[in-house]
Amino acid sequence: MEEIGRKHPPHQPLRERHNTPIIVFLTVCTKDRKPILANPKAHEILLEAWRVARSWITGRYIVMPDHVHLFCAPGDLIAQPLMTWVKYWKSHSARHWPHRGNAPIWQRHFWDTQLRRGENYDAKWEYVVENPVRGGLVNRSEDWPYQGELNLLRW
Repeated sequence: MEEIGRKHPPHQPLRERHNTPIIVFLTVCTKDRKPILANPKAHEILLEAWRVARSWITGRYIVMPDHVHLFCAPGDLIAQPLMTWVKYWKSHSARHWPHRGNAPIWQRHFWDTQLRRGENYDAKWEYVVENPVRGGLVNRSEDWPYQGELNLLRW
């Protein structure tokens, strides 16, 4: 299946490992990379969408102008497909979007990677949280207002 000259990202099945939590690193972009996310209203809408969509829980996240990075984990013992959860919160946020002229809000696909046993959630976060600095949006990552942690994900 082709979309704008490239294949859509593969979504690998989650791998259950004995006594190891499932944590997924997720990147979702706006349609045509429109810079519409880095504002208080969009941030509020995304937080509400993640709170409502409880089949997965959101840990640390950062909202950039044209994409979102977040870490998530199944909210139920039997994990609902990640694709279903992402589709739900993208739809929820789009329905509540304040500026109809921004539609469509989201790219059709997303990128996801399940953290492996050797990968450290904190180390991945340290790289992700520097995005606003690398993008020239702030001098210090802690000054970027569109980031946080909704749920504590334990590795």
